[in-house]
Amino acid sequence: MAETTHRIRSGRAQLSAEVAGQGDPVVFLHAAVFDRTMWRAQVDAVAATHLAIAYDRRSFGGTVAEPEDHSPVADLLAIIDALAPGQPATLVACSQGGRIALDFALAHPSRTRALVLIAPSISGAPEPVLSPPITALVAEAAAAEAARNWDRVSALKAQLWLDGPLQREGRISGELRRMFLQKNTAALLAQPVGASLDTAPAFPRLGEISAPALVISGDLDFPHIQERSRLIATMMPHASGAAIAETAHLPSLERPDEVTRLIAGFLARL
Repeated sequence: MAETTHRIRSGRAQLSAEVAGQGDPVVFLHAAVFDRTMWRAQVDAVAATHLAIAYDRRSFGGTVAEPEDHSPVADLLAIIDALAPGQPATLVACSQGGRIALDFALAHPSRTRALVLIAPSISGAPEPVLSPPITALVAEAAAAEAARNWDRVSALKAQLWLDGPLQREGRISGELRRMFLQKNTAALLAQPVGASLDTAPAFPRLGEISAPALVISGDLDFPHIQERSRLIATMMPHASGAAIAETAHLPSLERPDEVTRLIAGFLARL
């Protein structure tokens, strides 16, 4: 499927987006430890039946941005307005991308056709209680970041987010680990782009989101993220949940075929 790359202006940013296919728009929002390429397999598959759009947020991939306080929701709206003007979009989002998708669904319900959320973050959720082993790894990552030891930060984030926080380090190896370290280090070294203006809590308002939704989690992810994903699925009136076995926080990379099947099945039911 032929893809085209677009530059979309939003404030002082030039957002880099790739587009493939035709039809109803499906927009992919990446996690904070990767860029839009985490959706490569899913974009290729979805483009056979839909207009598939994946974009890099500020500090990631091909997007270029000058420092300014900004709204990630406004950036997403700029993408949809430029590439699918006037149309409601299905949002497929992982982790921090899920937070933006939920904020967008609350701010722009008429532009939100449906949601596929993988291990979503969300503003206003209860603070997690972490087990001692996970607390120690998170603290070590924070200390490495304070010391600007970016290689160590990326290695610890690979253990937490790619392997799973309670799994052995190096559970995922080879090309996927190399890609993770490269993408995450690039994001860590990117110039600061300013604070998010989207600070209103979404968790207490989940019941207002009427769009159909599928909430997915991996069973090797942080326990509180698995629990939160199940809770989000129960709090939205038209949502269902799914779990992927032997997978941590980034199942679109670790289990691309299974994630693609789940997304395709969900889209077919809309």
